[in-house]
Amino acid sequence: MSLDDLTRRRALGLGLGALVLTGCGGGGGPRQAAQQTGAQATAAPTAYTGPNVALSFWNGFTGGDGPYMKRLIEQFNGAHPNIKVTMNVYQWSDYYAKVPGAVAAGQGPDLGIMHVDSVATNAARQVVLPLDDVAKALNLTEADFSPPVWQAGVYKGARYAIPLDVHPLGMFYNKTVLSKAGLDPEAPPKTGEEYLAALETLKKAGVQGHWATPFPFTGSMQFGSLLYQNGGRLFADDASVSRFAEDPGVQALTWLVELINKGYSPKNVGQDADFIALRNGKAAFNWNGIWSINTLREDTKLEWGVAPLPQVGTQPAAWAGSHQFVVFKQRTPDQNKLAAAKVFINWIGGHSIEWAKAGQVPARKSIRDGAEFQALKEQAAIGSQIDHLYFLPSVAGIGEASAVVDQAINAAILLKKSPKDALTEAAGKADKILEQNRKKYGA
Repeated sequence: MSLDDLTRRRALGLGLGALVLTGCGGGGGPRQAAQQTGAQATAAPTAYTGPNVALSFWNGFTGGDGPYMKRLIEQFNGAHPNIKVTMNVYQWSDYYAKVPGAVAAGQGPDLGIMHVDSVATNAARQVVLPLDDVAKALNLTEADFSPPVWQAGVYKGARYAIPLDVHPLGMFYNKTVLSKAGLDPEAPPKTGEEYLAALETLKKAGVQGHWATPFPFTGSMQFGSLLYQNGGRLFADDASVSRFAEDPGVQALTWLVELINKGYSPKNVGQDADFIALRNGKAAFNWNGIWSINTLREDTKLEWGVAPLPQVGTQPAAWAGSHQFVVFKQRTPDQNKLAAAKVFINWIGGHSIEWAKAGQVPARKSIRDGAEFQALKEQAAIGSQIDHLYFLPSVAGIGEASAVVDQAINAAILLKKSPKDALTEAAGKADKILEQNRKKYGA
């Protein structure tokens, strides 16, 4: 996933990492869909001995991560002569628009990748199949991943996705800027107090250290991280009501606005200007996604580092997305393809150290704990937050409700509304959307 890809998603009006799909109704419910995969629950997860099969695999890896996945598929095909995986890559927006209709027409792919916050909506619309039997066949449990990312793929008690990676927010810092201000470039701040003290030191040196962006990339992600650090939640676990306008949310958004009021950030920061400021030495810190690693590596003259987000609140927390494997509903289930798909999912997950080099944190604990991943010091630093990541509730249509949070953050950081007023107004809108979604998708 590249920064450009993510920015395009955000430009579609998506909220805090959630995506709303259109089209492709469907009947039958999870129970009926589960019958399509149940027959293969005991299939061997590491070998496929059936007749030759061809699997179509769709995703949106159009950025710098695409070649890494392409190489992995070439290696898989070479090691499995009776399975031929063909990858079709689309812009994420096109992918999500295309898949439901293709599945409804009986022309959908066999398997694909979805951002975890898109899974529930697709499950509700019968686009993707339950994968509890796949997890069972592969002997995968929560202990093989981490609780947040494993639970995020469950919708109405059934698993619909198998995690491939997580891509969290981290704190990137310009070592040259820190050094010039008299700060230790090898000891970035870890607490809220240390962070604000560093920003004050930078201000005295004539540097606005943290540019507060009003845009979802990454202002909404920063807000969500601070919200959870303060013990808050975006929504109730069942998404019955919004919770982001409660005291923890007001505290989180106030903290970001105060960066401007205290002179630690300029006003009216443009889209991606905060990231550019880090690279050109006008800012010291930038809270951004792990996808930034390879972009920064291309700048050979830049001295930079990355660390977990500082703990500003009472507990550690960070925004994250996750790419997860899904299997698409077919008009006529092919048990050989289902068996081969399990082998593919298991093999890619087991070789995801190569995927980590694309700028990801492998979801599998066995890969993350290995020496090879720990040697990727930037990925490992961000990956150390794995047990403190948050995801949107696994509720159909949640993206429609979370999109209004972006609007509130934008208004507050642009100093058009107070944090409390902006969040309260957004909560009223979000609660109405949540109610509408319960009727639309079923409670």
